[in-house]
Amino acid sequence: MDVDGGRRFSNRLGPSSSGENGKQQKVCIHWRQGKCTRFPCPFLHSELPTAANGKRTNQVNGTDDNYRGGLRRSNNYNFSNNRVWRAPTQQAAGTNAPFMKKIQKLCNHWAQGSCKFGDNCKYLHQWSSGDSFSLLAPLEGHQQVVTGIALPSGSDKLYTGSQDETVRVWDCQSGQLAGVIKLEGAVGCMLSEGPWVFVGLPNLVKAWNIQTNTELSLNGPVGQVYSLVIGNDLLFAGTQEGTILVWKFNVAGNCFDPAASLKGHTLAVVSMVVGGNRLYSGSMDHAIKVWSLDTLQCIQTLSGHSNVVMSVLCWDQFLLSASLDKTVKVWVATNSGSLEVTYTHNEEHGILALCGMHDSESKPVLFCSCNDNCVYVYDLPSFHERGKIFSKKETRAMQGGPGGIFFTGDGSGQVRVWKWPSEPTATP
Repeated sequence: MDVDGGRRFSNRLGPSSSGENGKQQKVCIHWRQGKCTRFPCPFLHSELPTAANGKRTNQVNGTDDNYRGGLRRSNNYNFSNNRVWRAPTQQAAGTNAPFMKKIQKLCNHWAQGSCKFGDNCKYLHQWSSGDSFSLLAPLEGHQQVVTGIALPSGSDKLYTGSQDETVRVWDCQSGQLAGVIKLEGAVGCMLSEGPWVFVGLPNLVKAWNIQTNTELSLNGPVGQVYSLVIGNDLLFAGTQEGTILVWKFNVAGNCFDPAASLKGHTLAVVSMVVGGNRLYSGSMDHAIKVWSLDTLQCIQTLSGHSNVVMSVLCWDQFLLSASLDKTVKVWVATNSGSLEVTYTHNEEHGILALCGMHDSESKPVLFCSCNDNCVYVYDLPSFHERGKIFSKKETRAMQGGPGGIFFTGDGSGQVRVWKWPSEPTATP
């Protein structure tokens, strides 16, 4: 126990048996009324013990509760009922402040810049918990939810899209805004593949080649384009009406030719992923459809979720799917080749997005964004939680990058740049 810290406690609780000067400890009147909100409170949250003569232990020769004498403390700084003050379990060197275990939840007042408790607040005053990663920089500018993040290979620019109908271009070296591309509709999703950047818009997909400065408009979608993915040299776009449109790149013409239209979902297709020789699509109709990339035919429909399938992800030999029904389901192929659920992970809130990447030790990690404005970070395959990312509003976009960098974009319009530690974290 730090000497100064002990003196601070003794000054609050009253003089000790050695005759230190101090005030008598009194019972908190607010505690008696059941409404004390002070922490720590300088007064007792218990009644004073009663002596054999019926008087309180500090009532000597007719004195009452206002007696200004001392209250003897025990060696462990607890009163006799062991429920009032406890010795701090940990204390920072060189400080007088007792250790307080923080509730692993973001302080909303701090996030708004108005917390009056400062270091004594029981909630977190930081944008993440755990020591696995750290915040490098926030990128401010978008006015609405960030729905897409793209980092083209070989480029020193980061592209972020939002429902504010803009794509912002950021310089990766300085973190400064390099340009704003104004569009004629809300951005529903983004994708980068090689030098190409694709943007899902209402009734349209924009394609930009950042090396040749080529800009293409791919027509055909009906309604908002919510998801984009590339597989087997084909570009797939999931649309609001439930159709998946397919284009094939024409090398000679440096353009994308319409190739197919996949029908089967009854509501919007909001998530897609390619794994092996399969395309997996998640929809607002609660279903996941499995498509052959060779024939572009649906070969199986997975119906394990009871709400919108917001995200699908391939990891190793497994398919992971996340839904607003608060579950992540892990699917595995049976001997017959069909998929079935082998494990279900439950969250307390609906799940908005999944993102997989590797940490600084090349271990697989799953980022799981929920509608409680938190991103939960799990080891795979154990689903052991190793940290959280907090934001003012829900995180809709997540994207890994080179050199241990990754990005998140939330409903407030803020993009954040994060980094895994360059040195592996020591484990006890």
